[in-house]
Amino acid sequence: MGQRENFRREGDDPRGSSPSHRQRLRSLLDVRSVAGQVFVLQLALAVLLVVAAVLAPVFQAQGATVREARQRSIVGAETFTHAPGTLTAMKSAHPTALLQPQAESARKHSGLGLNTVTPVVDTGHHVVGRVSAGIRPAKADERIAGQLPLLLGSAAGALLLAVAGTALVNRRLRRQTHGLDPAAMYRMYDHHHAVLHAVREGVLIVSSDGRLLLANDEARRLLELPADAEENRRPIADLGLEPRLSALLTSGREATDEVHLSGDRLLAVNVRPTAPYGGPAGSAVTLRDTTELRALTGRAAVAQERLRLIHDAGLRIGTTLDVGRTAAELADVAVPRFADVVTVELLEPVLRGDEPESGTTADLRRMAVRGVPQESAIYQVGDVIRFVPGTPMAASLESRRPVLVDDLRRSDTWRRQDLEGTQRVLDARIRSLIAVPLQARGVVLGLANFWRSDHADDFEEEDLSFAEELTARAAISIDNARRYTREHTTAVTLQRSLLPQTLPEQSALEVAHRYLPAQAGVGGDWFDVIPLPGARVALVVGDVVGHGLHAAATMGRLRTAVHNFSALDLPPDELLSHLDELVSHIDTDEARAASREAGGRGEGVEETVRPGTGSDTDRARPDAGRTGITGATCLYAIYEPVAGRVTLARAGHPGPAVVHPDGAVTFPEVPVSPPLGLGGSVPVETAELTLPQGSRLVLYTNGLVEDRDRDIGTGLDQLRTVLATGADRTPEQTCAAVLDAMLSEHPSDDVALLVARTHLLGPSRVAEWEVSSDPAAVAPVRAACLRTLESWGLEALEFTTELILSELITNAIRYGAQPIRVRLLHDRALICEVSDGTSASPHLRRAATTDEGGRGLFLVAQFAQRWGTRYTPGGKVIWTEQSLDEGRPGRGPDAADDVLDQWEDVPAL
Repeated sequence: MGQRENFRREGDDPRGSSPSHRQRLRSLLDVRSVAGQVFVLQLALAVLLVVAAVLAPVFQAQGATVREARQRSIVGAETFTHAPGTLTAMKSAHPTALLQPQAESARKHSGLGLNTVTPVVDTGHHVVGRVSAGIRPAKADERIAGQLPLLLGSAAGALLLAVAGTALVNRRLRRQTHGLDPAAMYRMYDHHHAVLHAVREGVLIVSSDGRLLLANDEARRLLELPADAEENRRPIADLGLEPRLSALLTSGREATDEVHLSGDRLLAVNVRPTAPYGGPAGSAVTLRDTTELRALTGRAAVAQERLRLIHDAGLRIGTTLDVGRTAAELADVAVPRFADVVTVELLEPVLRGDEPESGTTADLRRMAVRGVPQESAIYQVGDVIRFVPGTPMAASLESRRPVLVDDLRRSDTWRRQDLEGTQRVLDARIRSLIAVPLQARGVVLGLANFWRSDHADDFEEEDLSFAEELTARAAISIDNARRYTREHTTAVTLQRSLLPQTLPEQSALEVAHRYLPAQAGVGGDWFDVIPLPGARVALVVGDVVGHGLHAAATMGRLRTAVHNFSALDLPPDELLSHLDELVSHIDTDEARAASREAGGRGEGVEETVRPGTGSDTDRARPDAGRTGITGATCLYAIYEPVAGRVTLARAGHPGPAVVHPDGAVTFPEVPVSPPLGLGGSVPVETAELTLPQGSRLVLYTNGLVEDRDRDIGTGLDQLRTVLATGADRTPEQTCAAVLDAMLSEHPSDDVALLVARTHLLGPSRVAEWEVSSDPAAVAPVRAACLRTLESWGLEALEFTTELILSELITNAIRYGAQPIRVRLLHDRALICEVSDGTSASPHLRRAATTDEGGRGLFLVAQFAQRWGTRYTPGGKVIWTEQSLDEGRPGRGPDAADDVLDQWEDVPAL
């Protein structure tokens, strides 16, 4: 820090504030610096000069006074000597008495003393006496004292002027020396001198009039300057430099790395003016020898271009996970910056995502041709190629090394592939070839061929490494695309197998559906149509957040669970509650498994991921080690065609849209519950809608109405517009119109869409009776049911129906409670329903030999195609379904007797 302070200019304060007067005075009196020493010497000299100037007038005044007094005393003495009577008095007997009064009178009036002696001579030239006269010292001192204030004032003024002048000179000197002491100045000079002459770059200082002021050793060597060029300040024009270089050095204009010739050297010259940096007008010039670099300029430019090409290849190759597109990107990058023509072929298994087999006899498919029209190429894009052994392409595939053919005209092996086609290549003036295998992770994926025509330099050995590096970068991207293709194909296959292959037959709804995977791959969206007892139909749409195999597998588990819960005939709210609990268990199990795989302990994970405990932020902590499926959503709806009623519940899923027969589009309010796995103790609420005949119920996932460029509000408005423009569309037409209008070119999320047009089961196909608790009421109801079957043309089912109804009604009267009702539905099957006010459900069992009952429900199960129990808020419904094809073969009274006769042989159920 001390050295940096020494080099700092005076007045520069690191804190941005000006120095105080005390600091300035202290800096002036600092005798360690050159400026301080000069200031002290100048100040001492000024004081001495002022003191001398003051004493000199004093001494001069004293001398002048003495001389004046002496002259006056001489005059007085001479005057008194020659005065009349002096001689007579001298010769008298008492001269003192005569002369004393006169002398005292003269002394008092003149103020003179008797310091000058003059002889009194008579006529005979004899000295008869002496006259003495002098000045009084007090008179001279008084004169000097009267001039002393003027002298002192003049001295003080002179001293101030001297000090001020000295301070100005010191300040100037301090600025020029930067406050350095002599030793520091010596060190600085030595340092600058050493740097100036040691640096391997020529340095010149040229004055504004074009004279050389300074040149270091390197400049002398580069310019071959004479020894006295700097000492004599010779003009630049007289140094024998090249005219252009000499003109530049004397012009005063700025220059940056201008190349000039000096003898046999090429110099890069930089010129900057010195005046803006505090120096006198002139120029600072630096010279750098670029002779050797000039020879390497071409190669450096090529290397730099190839570096840029490699950089661009990293940016432009592999933008998609499509093997064909990636191969085309390699050709696009290489033409024309490395080759005039590029062709790329890939092994057939690579296109399918499979692991390719190496070998020269494998089939390759051409994926890209760049640099020439495709029709002029030997093989066009899409053609299958098998290279002939011995050709450069086959040799490259076999050796897994690039192969160079510097002159195709002299290559007979290359022409083995196709004599006619190779001749067309030669006619197109193609002269040079590099064949490079596309290989990544030890697997050969295909071949890239780089061609140059005769208007460019032929390929050389040094081009092989670059072609190999460029191809290797593309091969990695192609292999990534191949692996993605394999995984994508696997995921799509899995998901397609998990989604409904065909929709079940039912009469309540006319259904159309669509599923489109996202650009990123398959996801967890799914839909389902599930027939339920009583001619009802369940519609399901769900979404598992994420993409890939995990999302598809999770979707399959949820869809299976929905089917299982639907088989229990649960209402929508209960089904979603059970599904939420299932997702929570799945989530917890996966979190524990991930924790074990990470080496952690499984204890405590359940607390972290248990639904309903903690916030969503806690669940998303990166330290939880989670791979769960939190975020799955579901919408479950049950349509009942007798009343045209839909019961819906949703867990974090978008609500449905309803298109009424008149074309009006509404988005009914359905209470939303948390996504599956997050519900916990939050109850699921339902909503009920009554839809007229011909209404369309539209269920969808959020990928349809929401993406990165569109919020859900905008998406819903667009969906409303699309649905409102086609009131008479079929469900299939509605699906097509919605997807055409709503989907972007590259959707970021997969989409599931379900459109269902409602149908009502007419009153003529529904029959219902109230049954009292009296067993005698069974016969009238049974007879009414048989009459109804006759009106429906189902006489063939009368016997089995009578048997089934008798058993179910009797059980309801014996074990159930009011209200007891019987309902027949004529749909795709004959549906018999017996309901009562209790929740106790009958169970199928084997009756013992001694039991009087217990066989009725077994008979019901034998004669009905399907049967089961559905619980309602007021009790339960036991239902059966019978096919309308007059029953299964062998059914009827005889079959019933056979069943009863073989009861003992029926295994235990």
